[in-house]
Amino acid sequence: MQKFAYYKDTTMLTLDFHPTGRHFLQIPGPSPVPDRILRAMSLPTIDHRGPEFGALGLEVLSRIQAIFKTTQPVVIYPSSGTGAWEAALANTLSPGDQVLMYETGHFASLWHRLAQRLGLNTEVLSLPGTEHGVPVSWRHGVQADLIEQRLRADTQHAIKAVCVVHNETSTGVTSDIAAVRRAINAASHPALLMVDTISGLASADYRHDEWGVDVTVSGSQKGLMLPPGISFNVASARAIETSRRAKLPKSFWAWDEILEMNRTGYWPSTPNTNLLYALHESCDMLLAQGLDVVFARHLRWAEGVRAAVRAWGLPIQCADPAVYSPVLTGVIMPDGVDADAVRRIIYERFDCSLGAGLGKVKGRLFRIGHLGDCNDLTLMAALSGCEMGLKLAGVKLAGSGVQAAMDHFSSHAAPSVLRKAA
Repeated sequence: MQKFAYYKDTTMLTLDFHPTGRHFLQIPGPSPVPDRILRAMSLPTIDHRGPEFGALGLEVLSRIQAIFKTTQPVVIYPSSGTGAWEAALANTLSPGDQVLMYETGHFASLWHRLAQRLGLNTEVLSLPGTEHGVPVSWRHGVQADLIEQRLRADTQHAIKAVCVVHNETSTGVTSDIAAVRRAINAASHPALLMVDTISGLASADYRHDEWGVDVTVSGSQKGLMLPPGISFNVASARAIETSRRAKLPKSFWAWDEILEMNRTGYWPSTPNTNLLYALHESCDMLLAQGLDVVFARHLRWAEGVRAAVRAWGLPIQCADPAVYSPVLTGVIMPDGVDADAVRRIIYERFDCSLGAGLGKVKGRLFRIGHLGDCNDLTLMAALSGCEMGLKLAGVKLAGSGVQAAMDHFSSHAAPSVLRKAA
């Protein structure tokens, strides 16, 4: 049993994070890291200016393009996704530039706040009202028609970029990015399209090139199944050309020096070598299985979890089945029930971590992650913990979500054969 100790004042506090068995990490990221990736990370750190590293860098940069479905350059940073948000804006915009953003949840709101702190002139679109104590805009995807209307009204083309979140981690909504590109084109507007797919990448279908995205932002700790610490910008040719005129200050985030050194597999600053080992292994795992299979299994898991929530008789946070996320499901609690108290019971009694309600929905819901290194039995265990915890918290359930999920998984075959019959 592993213990961690630290000193507060003069008293040593010992924290036990690991009871017997595996902890069930069912938050929507960071997601569980497979043993195969952990082993890759444990390799000796090599000289990041030596020939072996150059070969590693070139291979990783090539493979990650396939994950984003792009032929455009992918910039890799040793940072969280927040850094990649800043990099996307800093490389393409100038102080005072107008940016149109769409609020679909907490992370869209945080990106908006970051843009304001950079000195950008931001405008936010969202749907009005509340449902079940949750903002309506946090239960639906991006409304592309609202973006088109706003851009048509911008006859002087003052708006320089449109920023949207692909898979909103706080809500369980996956927006239609192709529809946003069509809206921008229909308005004949030159604004850049910037998309956050931090939680969508490698779990939900994403197509940087086909969907006409100018800058894609992502991170390592979700569908890629890595620890936090790597983030990405994918930049279109138009975005790179725009970056040459952009005036926001940047140094560490600047694309130009990174892209130049990436030609030979290196970076201008110290990269996170061992996480690049992990990224190499992750790409191997995903591409060997096939992205279509990866996306199909996430869709299947998501529907199994939603079957459980429906059987419990509880509202799913995403109100539009057309944009249900394959990555996570938000579960809204009845009035008067503190979702954080329910999560605490599930954690303390059954060693299962669930995502909290964030920002405007704190205490109203919890989120079940079903992404990355999961399988049917992982999710059945997590749903069992949820059902027991809900009952212990006094939440009246309409039926057994565990049984509903078992029925779904047993009647819907997995999208790939895991083991051949003897």
